[in-house]
This record gives sequence, C-alpha cells and structure tokens, in this order.
Amino acid sequence: MTGSTPQRDPDHPHDLVGVGIGPFNLSLAALAQGVPGGLATAFYEQNPAFHWHPGLLIDGATLQVPFLADLVTLADPASPWTFLNYLRSKDRLFPFYFAEKFHIQRAEYDAYCRWVSARLPGLHFGHQVDAVRWNPERALFEVDFTQLDPDGEAEALGRAYARNIVLGVGTEPYVPEPLKPLADAPGVPVLHSADYLDHRDMLLAADHVTVIGSGQSGAEVFLDLLRARPAGAEKIHWLARTEAFAPMEYSKLGLEHFTPDYTRYFHALPERVRNDLMPRQWQLHKGIDADTIAAIHDELYRRTLHGGWPDAVLTPGVQVRTAGRVATTKVELHLEHIQQATRSRLTTDAVVLATGYRERPVDRMLAGLDPYLRHDSAGRPRIDDAFRLVLDDSVTGSVYVQNAEKHTHGVGAPDLGLAAWRSATILNTLTGKEPYPLPRRTAFTSFGLERREAPRIPAQGQALTPLAQT
Repeated sequence: MTGSTPQRDPDHPHDLVGVGIGPFNLSLAALAQGVPGGLATAFYEQNPAFHWHPGLLIDGATLQVPFLADLVTLADPASPWTFLNYLRSKDRLFPFYFAEKFHIQRAEYDAYCRWVSARLPGLHFGHQVDAVRWNPERALFEVDFTQLDPDGEAEALGRAYARNIVLGVGTEPYVPEPLKPLADAPGVPVLHSADYLDHRDMLLAADHVTVIGSGQSGAEVFLDLLRARPAGAEKIHWLARTEAFAPMEYSKLGLEHFTPDYTRYFHALPERVRNDLMPRQWQLHKGIDADTIAAIHDELYRRTLHGGWPDAVLTPGVQVRTAGRVATTKVELHLEHIQQATRSRLTTDAVVLATGYRERPVDRMLAGLDPYLRHDSAGRPRIDDAFRLVLDDSVTGSVYVQNAEKHTHGVGAPDLGLAAWRSATILNTLTGKEPYPLPRRTAFTSFGLERREAPRIPAQGQALTPLAQT
C-alpha cells in the first residue's frame, strides 16, 4: 500500500503503530487483524514494497525452519494468512502435498510474505519514520514520517499518534572493520552476501573469488559459485574465523532452545549469565545446514572423479587483519591463522563477505524517548518478558521490539519459528486480554531447576522437635 497516508489526530490515535515491515511486523499486522473488536493499526516501511533478503534468494536455497513457521500458524492455524492458505489461493495446495517439502525454498517464503503484504490493510510502504516521541500532555506517542516517491525522494511529511509502538526495523549487513574501507569504496569488488545475486555475474567472471564467513550464507554462496565455475579452474577460497565449517545444531532436543520455554528461562537469568552464555551458543544459529554441507562435499568429490583436486581452498580458523587494493582491480587480504599464529597474504579479484547482520541502530529515531529509556550495565535497552522496552513510569504507553532483544531473550530472537508466538504475546499484553491463547509448555526439556519453597526457620526460642529419641 502506497500513496497518501490516513493520519490519526490525537483524539483518534492508533492503538498500535509499527516501524518497519519485515516478517516479524508483518506477522504482528496479520494477527492484529484477527483481534476481536479490532485494533486501529498502521505500519510504516521506507522501502517501496516487501522484499525479504532479495540478494540471497539463491535458486534451491531453503528456509532453515519448517513451513509451519510462517507468519501466523503457530499462534492461529485457522488464520486466513497461513502459508497453506496462500498455496490454496494459488491452486498449488495439491502439488505442495505431493512434493512432501517440510522446508520450503526461501524464494517461496518471500513470495508468500509479499502475498500477505499486498492484501493486509494498514501497511504503508514508501514511508520513512524519522522520529518517535512521547507527548506527556496527550499521553500519546508521536510518530513523524516522510512519505517517499517511487525514486525514494521526499514527497510529503506526516505525523501519526499512537498509544503503543512496535519496532521491527530488522538488522543490517555487518562488515568487519578491516574490510570496511574497501566495501565502502566505489568500484572495489568487495561486497556483502546480502547483495550477492545483484553481483553474481561479476563474481562468475572474476578470475579468483574469496568468500569470508562460515555460516549458512557463506556456505550457500560458496556452493553456488562452485557449481557454476569450471572444473579444475574453480579458483575459490573460503575462509572463516570459526574453528571449523560446523553443522548447525539441529537435533530435536537442541531445537528446543527455540521454544517459548527457553526464551522465558533465558530472560530470567542474571544479565552476566546471559552475556556469558550467548557466545557459547553460536552453533545453534550460526552453523551450516547439514544438507548444505553434504552438497558442498558431494560437489567437491564429484570434481575428483577424473583425477586431480578442485582448485578450491577451504580454511577455517583464519581472520583478516588488514586488507588493501593491489593495482586497480585486485584485493590483497592479510590473514592470520588463530591457532597457528601464522600470517599470510592472499590476492583475489573479488570478495564476498558472508559476515552476518547486526541490529540496526535506532538511537536517532528514538532520541525523543531517550530520557525515558532504562538501560542495563552495558548500555543496552532493558526489555521485559513481554518484549517491551523498560520505560519511566510516567510513560503510560508501551514500546515493543521485535528482533532487537537477543541480549535479553536469547538465540530465538531472530528465529522465524518464534515470530507468531512473539506477535501473539505482544497482542495479548497490549489488549490486556487473550485473543490468542498460548501454550503453557512447549519443550520436553526443563531448562532450570524448579524453585522449591525454602525450609521454614523456627522463630527464636521456639522448641525444635527431635528427629529421633536416644
């Protein structure tokens, strides 16, 4: 939905205004439509339409969660916005049934989300939110936005009023400091994997390509390049800081770390324990799908059938110390092996940084709320168990966050499988009712010990009953 935006005056504010329209806020918008009695909502997104990681919709790449982890099913399987209803609307339900695909392709998930975004009311694309403030006189949030034309230029200014806000601005590509100058320089072939498909032809034409990063994106980019380059002349390096190209933890009990039960357990831990725990859990969310690892090995092995080895180098345990340009077209990487403490140089024609994503900063947007925000010892926003920023008591409205709470809620924060549950939790809290009844238990694992009542200490002077007579 684009064009003019209906604005609410302070006498008729929105119940909820969303900033950003990615999968998580799209989930919230879809479930908000099913709240009995209705909610007045508006969601704003600066991009002209919904697209989910378009640069990584590599042919054949699949989601790492089952199709049931769509926008709504795990909170409301009868919703009109389920993935199965999308298939039904496209006359593809029977083909999907016979395909027996539990994990769908990323491109299909993107198409499903675009189908929902094109039909939901209250979504305003081409609208950039500039500031969010609390107005104490009106006891409302003010949301200033700029309406953009098709070229992304400012067209009009607007303001909306809301009782509650939800931030779903997502993440942005992370570029390590040693490579940032090259990635920012025009014409230098150093790019983030988020832009891979836009530059795929250039990468295939390059004489030598280096992929950096040991996660799923790095594996998929490496595999796609490997399959497309000639046998015996692959000329690809795949480098990573991790000690191994390791599989993602995908055992059934391991996956219970992505349940509401574990989210609640993690949130209740002391801050210092959460901080220590997160880095040790990298294989829960930064490893590689076992099928992708197998496909890479199969492709490498296939290229040995007629003798020789493919010209592909896979080296974990390596970090890039510095990087620079050589002549006008090449990049030189200065490498250090962490365990060996050895150093080397690698000259390459192009670099793909599969180095992940970081939470998009919202400090500027939320500057008007800064006096009301409460922070932890590391300066991060405190977030309660209902996904609300902890604000000063004088603020009667709530600011909810989606995928900005990993430090308080754990590894499940960016996971699509918890999207519908988190959205339902937000709506239940916002309405003070239970439009979406949620399960009390979701895991077989009990992540902590049950708290037993402490033994009662007798009052001073009270006689003790002997345990045994002698």
